[in-house]
Amino acid sequence: MSMGYNAGMSYDLIVIGGGPAGYVGAIRAAQLGKKVVCVERERVGGTCLNWGCIPTKALLKNGEVYNTLARRAAEFGISAEGVSFDWSAVIARSRQISERLSGGISFLFKKNKIDSVTGEASIPAAGKVEVKAADGTVTTLEAPNILIATGARTREVPVFPFNGSTIIGSKEALTLNKHPQSMIVIGSGAIGTELSYVYHCFGTKVTLVEALPRILPNEDDDVSQAVERSFKKQGITCMAGARVESLKDNDGQSVTAVITAKNGKTQEITADVCLVAIGVVPVVPNAAGLELTERGFIKVDERYRTNLQGVYAAGDCIGGIMLAHTASYEAEQAVEGMFDSEHVPAHPVVVPGCTYCHPQVASVGKRERELKEAGVEYKVGKFPFQAIGRAVAGGDTEGFVKLLFGKEHGELLGAHIVGDNATELLTAPELALNSELTDADLNAMIYAHPTLSEAIHEAVLAADGRAIHA
Repeated sequence: MSMGYNAGMSYDLIVIGGGPAGYVGAIRAAQLGKKVVCVERERVGGTCLNWGCIPTKALLKNGEVYNTLARRAAEFGISAEGVSFDWSAVIARSRQISERLSGGISFLFKKNKIDSVTGEASIPAAGKVEVKAADGTVTTLEAPNILIATGARTREVPVFPFNGSTIIGSKEALTLNKHPQSMIVIGSGAIGTELSYVYHCFGTKVTLVEALPRILPNEDDDVSQAVERSFKKQGITCMAGARVESLKDNDGQSVTAVITAKNGKTQEITADVCLVAIGVVPVVPNAAGLELTERGFIKVDERYRTNLQGVYAAGDCIGGIMLAHTASYEAEQAVEGMFDSEHVPAHPVVVPGCTYCHPQVASVGKRERELKEAGVEYKVGKFPFQAIGRAVAGGDTEGFVKLLFGKEHGELLGAHIVGDNATELLTAPELALNSELTDADLNAMIYAHPTLSEAIHEAVLAADGRAIHA
């Protein structure tokens, strides 16, 4: 995408990066009446839209439709014989959706009169950005303010070198030319877990390997255990507490991993593909004197300012909670702060997290183990979806709602949901956390029937042993 720019134009802000931080920051500045140019080396939308959140959800929908027809049709009184899929069409739909949404951002840039330049950006001096295009030509842009929003990329591990065919990262997993019959996934964060489920839906034999004691290790323990039980029941092999000793490419035809399991036994597993999903590292533009943290992220102060005059940064490149929605939030705060000296930029505190496997996972606030470690007195309200009429009618009864309240005052401290549409149910608990609502406040609401949200109400009641349908 390149809508060009006006040579000699005086800009108020140069944004480097067109992802959830960059494009949102650019639009917010334009809304404030500022003249903005955005530099993006590929397509606007960043990793989230082009190689992450959006295309994985498109593949997920494809997979769930196929999975339902191929494995569960009879359950719903439907006869479906000879169900198959066209892998190239599956991938094509995912890419088309990403392209459509990228085009939507281009439209928003045009609507807000934001200029754009395509190429690799560097900051040779305060107030200047050089953009090197694919053909080698260099364009120099000038503005008193620069926002770095360059994001992050998949972490590569020297002992597991990517080759684009048998040892891959998440980007390659979204565009594999051939459907793999088997796959090893190293790392069970949101990316590894989601893609494990997606490929499982299409019949791939998946082995999910996690070095920590639980899959989805950043989630509440009960949630992690529930997802692992579900995955194993579905046929996904989960190896938590395991260590990958080595990974060998077999002439581009397959890959063999030597894995030491939690019990100390070592085994060899051969698969068509190995997906390495063990985190990300920041992408930082070349900027002389730019101060970084020990982990390589851009260091910023409370106003998102770097140590360089007029240069700010937001999103994954500054570390912290590395999610698309926090990136957008940080960029808005940074932009409002840079153009309004009286505005006190906020930083993410109450941040929702979502994982789109099946059952889905959604969480916000404190986990139970954190409260225990901190010595906080609390009470737990937990209620299963299997006792909710809407879940039974929909044929998805796995999972539960788990709410954590302060014991003395009843304030909500954390919410953890695992189950169908969990990610859509999280907004109410998040609002409660932001608004410092109590169990009494949540109980005072009337919850529509029949809905999955009734599980939230029942979990509130369960904290005091009052659940109606328990």
